[in-house]
Amino acid sequence: MDHSEPSSPIGLGQRIRELRVRRGLKQQDLASEEISTSYVSLIESGKRAPSDTVLGTLAVKLGCSTEYLRTGRDQHEMEEARLKLAFGDMALRNGADGEALQTFSELLGGSLPLDAAMKRRARMGQASALEKLGRLEAAIPLLEEIFADRALAAGSDEWCRTAVALCRCYRNMGDITVSIEIGERAMSKLDSLGLDVTVDHVQLGSTLMGSYRRRGDHTRAHLLAQRLIPLAEKQGARAARGAVYWNAGLVAQSRGQLAEALALTERALAMMAEDDNVRHVAMLKMNYGWLLLQTESGDLGRAKELLEGAQQSLAETGNADELARCEFHLAEADTALGNWTEATAHAERAIGLLGSEPRVLAVAARAALAQLHFLRQQNDLGKQVLDAATRQLRHFPASYETAEYWRRIGDLWRGEGFTKQALAAYDAALSATGLQPTPNPRDALSEQASR
Repeated sequence: MDHSEPSSPIGLGQRIRELRVRRGLKQQDLASEEISTSYVSLIESGKRAPSDTVLGTLAVKLGCSTEYLRTGRDQHEMEEARLKLAFGDMALRNGADGEALQTFSELLGGSLPLDAAMKRRARMGQASALEKLGRLEAAIPLLEEIFADRALAAGSDEWCRTAVALCRCYRNMGDITVSIEIGERAMSKLDSLGLDVTVDHVQLGSTLMGSYRRRGDHTRAHLLAQRLIPLAEKQGARAARGAVYWNAGLVAQSRGQLAEALALTERALAMMAEDDNVRHVAMLKMNYGWLLLQTESGDLGRAKELLEGAQQSLAETGNADELARCEFHLAEADTALGNWTEATAHAERAIGLLGSEPRVLAVAARAALAQLHFLRQQNDLGKQVLDAATRQLRHFPASYETAEYWRRIGDLWRGEGFTKQALAAYDAALSATGLQPTPNPRDALSEQASR
């Protein structure tokens, strides 16, 4: 494909000459009553820009389209590329993530002509497929490249979607600090532009809200929710409103307001149920079931029913991380119901779905599996799995979320009589919240004496 400027006389002339030589034609073979041989020579050297009529005549003689001569892109090939892009997008929507990844990768590495916007769309599709397949470390560099593209207009829906994906991927990788930095910069940029609020703008705010929650910054998450709810209501789209109520429900849960969390999540589910996004409805069902598990008088049967419904939908439309989270909550439900064999199978499936990439959720699943081994009197297996969860959690940066998991691991060690391991886990939990150990004067004196 010719990489010269599509509309320049030089690029056009080069294409005419290369195609003529390839066809085994001479300049005089392109001449006619309207076009002299010398004029053909001037066109090929880039010294003359032909009219549309002359270009049409040359295209017929060269057996190509005028679109190809003007841009280097064949019209039929461009249409084929557009169809492949549409197929990749459809595969993503239908949950065929592997097929979507293959389609976008073939487009980017193949010979079909793609303009700048089509390339960006294919790269975004590739990144989305990688994210849904759980390959976050491969998706992030692609998203960074797209976001740094100067041709991507700040504030556009495409720009917002890229910011949302980056914020979400870093959060799911456990790097909450970077996730929040990206989200805050993007929100600040939108505020400075003074643009009308769109669904994608609201989605960016909702994603940032989720990152605040994961960091343990519940006050900031709550304040952002209070700001976004009126904007979402004004914007009007059910998807935008549902996304805000969804995250607001999670924030309420983090603040210990379970009744409010259930009401907000139920409202979000009602909005999303009228939309066409099966995946979002499934995730809301999963969240609603999870919230029911946490209430003292929760309906465990109803919670399991919601989670099983979510599992069926996510198996077709969700990514590995989402399906693993559903399996983890099913393990919690079956543990509470006394179905320990079924719970063990769910926990093991969750770990298998998460693969080898670092995930905080994998720590939670291993902790749940260790607890089940202990309940089933498989103490050696329980200790092995809990040791693995402990080792894995050490690789994550300190945050409120990691503190919660250290506390859970500490409780499991203590419950089985492993006091030393329990104290180490509790110490790590305190450090993750920013509380440092109190200095011991004896240690300072010993250090001075050794000098």
